[in-house]
Amino acid sequence: MADQEEGDLVSQLVDLVREISGLPECRNALRKMYGNLMRRVKLLSPLFEELKDNEQKLDDGDLKGLQSLRIALNLAFELLKSVNDGSKIFQALQIDKTTGKFHVVTTQIEEALNQIHYNKLDLSEEVHEQIELVHVQFKRAKARMDSPDLQLQRDLNLTMASKLDPETIKRLSEKLHLTTINDLKKESLAIHDMVISTGGYPEDRFEMMSFLLKNIKDCVMKGNPEVDISEGEKSIMRHRSPVIPDDFRCPISLELMKDPVIVSTGQTYERSSIQKWLDAGHKTCPKTQQTLLHTALTPNYVLKSLIALWCDSNGIELPKLNQKPGRPGSECDRTVIGSLLQKLVIGDSDEQRSAAGELRLLAKRNADNRVCIAEAGAIPLLVELLSSPDTRTQEHAVTALLNLSINETNKGIIVSVGAIPEIVDVLKTGSMEARENAAATLFSLSVVDENKVAIGAAGAIPPLIELLQEGTPRGKKDAATAIFNLCIYQGNKVRAVRAGIVTPLMGLLKDASSGMMDEGLAILAILASHQEGKMAIAEAEPMGVLVEVIRTGSARNRENGSAVLWSLCAGDVRSLKMMKELGAEEVLKELSENGTERAKRKAGSVLELLQRIELVETSTVIGS
Repeated sequence: MADQEEGDLVSQLVDLVREISGLPECRNALRKMYGNLMRRVKLLSPLFEELKDNEQKLDDGDLKGLQSLRIALNLAFELLKSVNDGSKIFQALQIDKTTGKFHVVTTQIEEALNQIHYNKLDLSEEVHEQIELVHVQFKRAKARMDSPDLQLQRDLNLTMASKLDPETIKRLSEKLHLTTINDLKKESLAIHDMVISTGGYPEDRFEMMSFLLKNIKDCVMKGNPEVDISEGEKSIMRHRSPVIPDDFRCPISLELMKDPVIVSTGQTYERSSIQKWLDAGHKTCPKTQQTLLHTALTPNYVLKSLIALWCDSNGIELPKLNQKPGRPGSECDRTVIGSLLQKLVIGDSDEQRSAAGELRLLAKRNADNRVCIAEAGAIPLLVELLSSPDTRTQEHAVTALLNLSINETNKGIIVSVGAIPEIVDVLKTGSMEARENAAATLFSLSVVDENKVAIGAAGAIPPLIELLQEGTPRGKKDAATAIFNLCIYQGNKVRAVRAGIVTPLMGLLKDASSGMMDEGLAILAILASHQEGKMAIAEAEPMGVLVEVIRTGSARNRENGSAVLWSLCAGDVRSLKMMKELGAEEVLKELSENGTERAKRKAGSVLELLQRIELVETSTVIGS
C-alpha cells in the first residue's frame, strides 16, 4: 500500500474514534454495554494519534490489522448509533439479540488488535502500555459476554405474562428511563415512527409495547399529579386568585416562578424545575426540544423584578426561595452574589468592572462561595467579559474563572459554555496579568484529560511558549506547568515541538539564574518520549548541559536529565559516542548507585548502551 493510502487509513481510524466518542450518552436498557464498548474504543485514540503524527512505515501484517480494525470500528459506530435511536421499550424487548451484536463487534475488534505487532511500532512507552491494557480488556470482554440486566429480564417476562404490579412497572419506568411526561411523549412517537418506517410490525409485539407504555404512563402520572390538574380544580383556582401571566409561569411546573433562570436556548424556567430536568440526564430544552449548547443556568433578573412588581400590585406574597441545606453561614454571600450578577447583566462598564473584581475575591475566599457563584449562573457572564475592551475588567473576569475552576464541577461548566477559545484569546492578546492568569486557568482545566485535547486544539500552546519566554517569574512558571500538563497528551507534544519549544527550554537549562531548570527538564523529559520531540532535542545539542545537570543537579533534575539522555541515546550511536567523549560514564555510574529508583534504571540502561559501543569498537580494532 502506498504511503498516502497508509496515511488515509490512519486518519480514518482517528476520525472514527472521534465520531464514536462524540455519540450521546445512552439512556436505555443497553446503557452498560454501550458505555463499556465506547470506553474501550476511546482508549484506542492515542495509538492512532501517534501513528498519524509519526507517519511511520507499516508492514503488511500491521496494515491488515488496521484495515480489519477500521471495519470493526465502523460496525461499532453503527451499532452504538442504532442502540441509542428509536423506542426504548423496543430495545429492551430486543436485548438478547442486541447483546449478541455487541459480542460480535467486540470479538472483531479484539481479533483485529491481535494482528498488530505493537513491539515493532515506534510508540512511546505510555501509549504502548495503554494499548496492551485495552487489548487485554477486549480479550476479557470477548471471553465473557456482557450479561443483560436480569431484573429487567424478569420484569419484562412478568409483563408479557400480564402479571403486573405497581413495583414492577415502577422498576421498568426507571430502568428504561421513562420517568417524565416528556420521556413518554418521545417514546410514543418513536413507536409510531418505527411502525411507519418498517411498513408494519408484528401485531402481538406492537400490542405488548403499547400495553407496557400505557402502564408506565399511568405510573408516571401518579407520581406527578400536578401535571394533570382537572378542569374543575383549575376553575376553583381562577376564582381564588388573579390570573398569573403565562410569561410568569414555569413551562415545566406551570407555577409562578420564584427563581427564574435562562438556559442556552433563551427560554426561562424555574431553577428547581429545570435543574431536576438536567439532573435526570436530559440534554434538550423542554419547551423547544433544541439541544442545549451548555447546562449553565443564568438568572433572569429582569423577569424576577417584573414578577415581584406583579405580586405587589395584586396583593400576593412574593414566593420565597427554598434554602439549600448544608450551606450554613453562606446566605449573606448569596445575597451579595445575586446583586453582583445583576450588575454584570444590566450594569454599565464601571459597575461590571467592579462586580467582576468582587466576584474574583469572593471566589478566592472559600469553597462555598465558589459553588454559590457558579450555581447563581455567573460563569457564562464572566466568559462574556473575557472579550471586554476594558483591560481591568478582562483581568478580573479571567482571574475569577481561575478561582472558580478550583471546584471540579465548575471546570465542567466553564468548558461547556465554550470558554476555552475565549481564554486562549486572552492568553494571546491580554495584559501580562491577564495572560498569566489565563495560563493558570488552562492548567487548572487541563487536569481533566479530555480538556487537554480541546485546549491544544484551540491553539493554546504557541502563546504559552511566548509567555514562557516573556512573562514574569510567576507567569513563566504558570506557562511551564500548563505546557507540561498539556503535553501528557501525545498530540500536544507534536504541537509544542512544531511551535519551537525546544529552544526556549534549552535556554532555561543553560541560564542558572532563571530558576526554571526544574520545569524545563520536566517538559524535555516528556517531549523526549515522542519521536519528533527526540529529534528536535537532539538538534539542539543538549549533551553537555544534560551531563552537567546529572553531575550537579537536584535529585529530581538528575532523574529527568537521565530520562532525556536515555531517549536520545537509545538506537543512536552518534549520541552515545558524544556521551563517551564528555566523560558521562563516571557520572552515570554514580547516579546508578545514588539516584532515585527511576534515575538508577535510566542511568543503568545508558551505561549498558555505552558498554555495547565499547565492545563493538574493541572487536573492530581486533578484527583490523
